[in-house]
Amino acid sequence: MSTENEGNAVPPAPSAPPVPVASPDASPQGTAPEGNAQGAPRPPVPQENPAAPAGQGTGTGTAPAGQGAAPAGSAPDGSWPPPPQATPSYGSYGDGAAYGAGGPVYGGDAGSPGAGGPGTGWGASWQQPAPKPRGGRGGLVAAVLVAALVAGGLGGGLGYTLAKDRDDRGSTTVSAPDSATQVKRAPGTIANVAAKALPSTVTIQAESSDGEGGTGTGFVFDTQGHIVTNNHVVAEAVDGGRLTATFPSGKKYDAEVVGHAQGYDVAVIKLKNAPSDLRPLALGDSDKVAVGDETIAIGAPFGLSNTVTTGIISAKDRPVASSDGSSTSKASYMSALQTDASINPGNSGGPLLDASGAVIGINSAIQSTGSGGFGSGQSGSIGLGFAIPINQAKYVAQQLIKTGKPVYAKIGASVSLEDSSDGAKITDQGTGGAAAVESGGPADKAGLKPGDVITKLDDHVIDSGPTLIGEIWTHQPGDKVTITYKRGGQERTADLTLGAREGDS
Repeated sequence: MSTENEGNAVPPAPSAPPVPVASPDASPQGTAPEGNAQGAPRPPVPQENPAAPAGQGTGTGTAPAGQGAAPAGSAPDGSWPPPPQATPSYGSYGDGAAYGAGGPVYGGDAGSPGAGGPGTGWGASWQQPAPKPRGGRGGLVAAVLVAALVAGGLGGGLGYTLAKDRDDRGSTTVSAPDSATQVKRAPGTIANVAAKALPSTVTIQAESSDGEGGTGTGFVFDTQGHIVTNNHVVAEAVDGGRLTATFPSGKKYDAEVVGHAQGYDVAVIKLKNAPSDLRPLALGDSDKVAVGDETIAIGAPFGLSNTVTTGIISAKDRPVASSDGSSTSKASYMSALQTDASINPGNSGGPLLDASGAVIGINSAIQSTGSGGFGSGQSGSIGLGFAIPINQAKYVAQQLIKTGKPVYAKIGASVSLEDSSDGAKITDQGTGGAAAVESGGPADKAGLKPGDVITKLDDHVIDSGPTLIGEIWTHQPGDKVTITYKRGGQERTADLTLGAREGDS
């Protein structure tokens, strides 16, 4: 499957610092349920007989659609002025899929939203604009404020007087106990997992020496200040650029690239003056992940830092080849975890968690339909996201921290990268005129020759050259594998030990 990178130049991320993560043990106080702001009941005016007729209890929200008219025979509302009509709530939305038509793209280093402007937000309620005043605007605002204060004072005073006058008859006000406002969430809930993981994630701003760059995500790998992310998130800042990492608390740190692996699309950066209280995220076992397992993705889609989305594992071992679509870009290959958790530009490098909060992958790419959204020409999630399995990413990150360079497993043969469904064909000639089968390499020792078509690596079906590369790179140099291939229409097998190649050259 061919993919494209989302790492094109983008607008800068929002300047406001991220909002600190709230504790999962307490609910927000004082906020009304969405959509009910205008449907709240008015304080009842005491009457000699306050009991409502049977079946006509007070409501706390707007009436369901299609039920605006009062039932036949019901008493009309005697209050004055009559309550205003509820204003419908509209949620804004973004259309589209991922960057570039025809394939998944890096779910990564894109910037802030391209539309909306200050004060707008996804899912914000739409309100009928107030009529423009005939005179000065400041006078109208002042008048409205004064009226609100007077009405508030009158309502409070009247409510107190009525309650005092009727105190001998018994209060009709019921107060909920304080404990009812505290919501306890079990350790396995998404809210609890997110609250524990968010403090260990960062929003990364990468900027090249000429000012180009974008936004991505990373997560704390160890207590020394190493952050794991995607290569394409930090690529702009590799040669003389600038990196910053911002935590959900708002604390921002300068960072530097420790090492990057273009082929794996993995990079490690290190915080300068790292704090002493870093909490690395626990790493899971991506080999034990099953289709249908719950997933939680954290990132900064379109610059919206500390965003949490959920889904499931949709597939495993999905062959993905991705690039940013530029003429100088080299492809990255992965045998990916596929998820339907919403992943958008800016999610790249962020953790994909399992239900326990352990990292099982690094969000890296999304499938594209080629249609843009959010006013920036970029596309968004269509439910096809891809993550680098954490078992592979962990090995790569450790190599980068140790030596600063990636190490790739290899078979020592050049294969065709053309789309195919028959297998990975060993070419007649290698890159730059070199031999297609490296002399003395693993493939040569196993008896493979130009023209052979590899159809399996161990039990994994190989349908193309990129699929073979991605599958080889899930292994480490020195691993022993079994190759199934066809020569002259006959199927054969060969055992070989994978070699090693250092660096991205």
